[in-house]
Amino acid sequence: MGTIDIVEPTLSSEAGHCHSFVESVCSARREGEDGITVYADSRARLPRIRTLGVRVVPHFHRRIRRPEAFLLYRKLLREPGRIFIPTAGRADLTMLSLAAGRSIPPGKAFLYFHWVKPDPSKREFFRSAGRRQPDLTLMGPTETAVGIFRESGFRDVRVVPYPRSPAPTEIPDTEGVFRHVLYAGAARRDKGFPAVVDFVRFLADAGTGIPMVVQASPGHYGKFDEGIPAEVDRLRKSSAARLTILPETLDAREYRAWFAGAIVLQPYSRDHFEDRISGVTFDAFSAGAPVVATSGTWMARMAARFGAGVALQDPSPTSILSAVEEVRAEYPRFRRNALEAGKVLRKEHGARQLLEILLSTDGKKP
Repeated sequence: MGTIDIVEPTLSSEAGHCHSFVESVCSARREGEDGITVYADSRARLPRIRTLGVRVVPHFHRRIRRPEAFLLYRKLLREPGRIFIPTAGRADLTMLSLAAGRSIPPGKAFLYFHWVKPDPSKREFFRSAGRRQPDLTLMGPTETAVGIFRESGFRDVRVVPYPRSPAPTEIPDTEGVFRHVLYAGAARRDKGFPAVVDFVRFLADAGTGIPMVVQASPGHYGKFDEGIPAEVDRLRKSSAARLTILPETLDAREYRAWFAGAIVLQPYSRDHFEDRISGVTFDAFSAGAPVVATSGTWMARMAARFGAGVALQDPSPTSILSAVEEVRAEYPRFRRNALEAGKVLRKEHGARQLLEILLSTDGKKP
């Protein structure tokens, strides 16, 4: 029996979509199929993944993560098995190539790119990488995400649905009563966090009593984008009477609970999310929470496809308020549509397709 070695340096806990992605792939494995090892952050314990019969190796340390990755790739490339990098970036392509010292054969290394925004420097980088390592398998959730790889000379480029964990068995708030507007996930500029703060302060100034829940936690390794700490401070100084701030990363159960009765606010950047899939949208629909999202983004297209939310033409406070009130006025209908969207998207984004690609080769050492 062969092995699949999943390399995810930032995976440190069961919170967030990094864990959801890896858990989905591991959950798709059937009895008797090749074993899976996950190389994760040095603090990782990951009991849910371990219960699936997966070997978890706490390996990476923040300050030396890249040299550790290089040494691990060098080791794994010289052993039987397949390497899978579920949140790949340009650094992984560089380190794999350097660690191999020669062309990596087909079926040995698989990289999943969630999104690539092409620019001249990236195009040149990928063309160079394609000449050095044409037989890597590169995957992404949409044709837009992977098109640059086809242009760069990689021979095995595939559109593979972004995998999602099965929905939890409990669906909270079965009566479908509106409770609050929710901003979920890390406080990030590309996800419109400043617009959310503007909206909260607008509600406070207008004396509008809409309950708001804002997750204002940092991203990986406790880091904020530039300028976001000042936005968090602006949020804390708001006089909004019905504001709940969640300053820390939540565990999976706490995180899911906030979606009950929510309208999920996603004023994400159109430039960054035009064709970029959002795990928060999956989470919202799975819980029956409609979304308010920037027009021209993947999230807004899903909301329109299922009638499970409203698109924002701009992220101004007045536009957000209008969209929120539109959903509130018919919340039970939007909630039913969101639940249906969650069911359909879970089927469309099952992890089995991705796992079968990993299983399609024996991954013998070069």
